[in-house]
Amino acid sequence: FFMTFSQNYLNHLKVLENVGMTSIEAIDYNGQEIIPLQFLKEVLPDPASLGPRTKGKTNIGCIYTGIKDGKEKKYYIYNVCDHEECYREVGSQAISYTTGVPAMIGAMMVLTDKWKRPGVYNVEEFDSDPFMEQLNLNGLPWQESFNPDMVD
Repeated sequence: FFMTFSQNYLNHLKVLENVGMTSIEAIDYNGQEIIPLQFLKEVLPDPASLGPRTKGKTNIGCIYTGIKDGKEKKYYIYNVCDHEECYREVGSQAISYTTGVPAMIGAMMVLTDKWKRPGVYNVEEFDSDPFMEQLNLNGLPWQESFNPDMVD
């Protein structure tokens, strides 16, 4: 799993780290004990309020490599989701959308008995085809590449 961020974002985060604002260790501020990271959370904008001004796209995917029939294979399955389109549709940015839709589909798979077996299982142990079909039908269409560029 990896996420990428702009250099500008990383620079801001590094500054906050350098001045101690990402610390979880309590400090004394004017006779009041505070945890810098909790204070930072209070003074930064609520993430839910960022939807109207969030621009760009998410790219969520998996790159697989391996050997099949004696030959090296590479495969990439991914979804690209536009923040502004998500906001127009549901009033939130793509991060919330790409979190909520798969969770809803997983719940639907359980409630409609598509994912039902006695015992306890991880979602990865169930047939993924109905889930993948529902992603396409519920606003998160996926694409495939059979010769992806590899990411270091």
